[in-house]
Amino acid sequence: MDKDMQKKEGQTQDDQSSNSSSLVQKIQSLGQTNVPQAPDSNIHVLSIVGQIEGHIQLPPQNKTTKYEHLLPQLIAIEQNPKIEGLVILLNTVGGDVEAGLALAEMISSMSKPTVSIVLGGGHSIGVPIAVSADHSFIVPTATMTIHPVRLTGLVIGVPQTFEYLDKMQERVINFVVSHSNIKEEKFKDLMFAKGNLTRDIGTNVVGHDAVDYGLIDGVGGVKEAMEKVNELIDNTQGPQQEVIQ
Repeated sequence: MDKDMQKKEGQTQDDQSSNSSSLVQKIQSLGQTNVPQAPDSNIHVLSIVGQIEGHIQLPPQNKTTKYEHLLPQLIAIEQNPKIEGLVILLNTVGGDVEAGLALAEMISSMSKPTVSIVLGGGHSIGVPIAVSADHSFIVPTATMTIHPVRLTGLVIGVPQTFEYLDKMQERVINFVVSHSNIKEEKFKDLMFAKGNLTRDIGTNVVGHDAVDYGLIDGVGGVKEAMEKVNELIDNTQGPQQEVIQ
């Protein structure tokens, strides 16, 4: 009997320690103890925050979104029959150009309805990601920085390097123009504008201006995004149901 009591006490202590450790992990990771869950939600929310990390690992103090983590998530969302729509939350300073374009291409090629929301900012390579969704929103106070492709670090100053940069920049311009309502000439004007950014080339576009330029589809936040993604889901499911009947 004493051995049984000791075993039970040991199990109780183990359960308490595991519960306390999981509680600490939740506080450290999320800043709260309980995370509200949407019951059987058919809409998945994907966050892209901080700096988009590409082929080079950034310092640990940087807030990053690793693109190699998001790519398999997007595949899983596409394959999961329970997920009918995707909402992308964007608050990024930009980052690796090729990694950002890879994410943008993945999102734009999904068969399920996608809606993006630019929150604090959708700067640099965050612009193509924002417009890659079927419908894009920006909150009134959010900003988007449009500027030419830049390189950091030591590069070889040969003509081939500049040709590669020019082609990469064209890829970004073509993607944004083809996935939004902005004209190519206007986008290039914003990209190469002088004096808008202190000591640099480019333009800061805020909330309503992004919509006026045709870069973003509408001004709105969570409410508008959820209404739109549900509307897109209904539109895609309607024809399928009619064919089945």
